[in-house]
Amino acid sequence: MKRIGKRIGTWALYVVGTAAILYLALYAYATLTRREFTPGDPIHIFRSPDAPNYS
Repeated sequence: MKRIGKRIGTWALYVVGTAAILYLALYAYATLTRREFTPGDPIHIFRSPDAPNYS
């Protein structure tokens, strides 16, 4: 039983490490490919034309 717990702990560590590496890779990709915003650019908000109007 002790061996199974150790194996589960090892795999859990691998899963957490892989998730952390994937998160850092996604963060680096998002940081390096982000759009540059300049003041005065219009903000484009896309809305479904058949959405209800609550105002």
